[in-house]
Order: sequence, then structure tokens, then C-alpha cells
Amino acid sequence: MSKVKKKSTKLNGSLSEEDLKFERIIYFSGWIFLIILLVFLGEFLVFDFILGLIELELNASIFSVIVFTGTNSAISFALATRIKKNRDQKKKLFVDWLKGEFLFCVIAILVVAAYQW
Repeated sequence: MSKVKKKSTKLNGSLSEEDLKFERIIYFSGWIFLIILLVFLGEFLVFDFILGLIELELNASIFSVIVFTGTNSAISFALATRIKKNRDQKKKLFVDWLKGEFLFCVIAILVVAAYQW
């Protein structure tokens, strides 16, 4: 027989493994957006300013990607922090976050389309 004990699904009273995974996924998405932003800006810094190999141009679509990834990173970190502080309102906060992301994406697309038009 194995001496390994099965882990309980509840941690710290009312905190379940699903809640922890949910928070980690949101933090992970924030880190992914932040890494994309840093890679994108690092590309400008290394290839254009330091090495001078290619000349990159900051146009509306590139600027919208920079603003989009930076804002989504900040929003994801903020959501994870709010959920950690108010675990009982997790579902409401997540639905509000989804609605906000949808509106933000629609507005960003319309602004770039109007600018390029």
C-alpha cells in the first residue's frame, strides 16, 4: 500500500484548489501580456535604437498593440488582486472583467479603424 495521502480539495477553510487555479490563470494571463509587451518594446529598442539594423516605424496598429497589451496586463493583475481580496464576489468580478475587456477591445478596434480611415 502506498503511504501517500490524498490531498484535500479544500485549503485554508473555504479556499478550494479551483479557486487557486483560477487566480493563478488570471495572474498567468497578466504575465503573458506583460511579456508580450516587453518583447515588443525590446524589439524596438534592440533592433532600431541600439543596433540600427532596421528602421521600425511606430504606426497606429503597432501603437494599438502596445496599448492593448499593456492595458490588458494591468487589468489582469488588478482582477487577480481584487478576486484575492473578495473571494465571495469572484463570479461577479469575473463577469464584469469580461464585459470590460469586450468593450475595451471593441473601442480599440473602432479607434484604430477610424484613425486609419
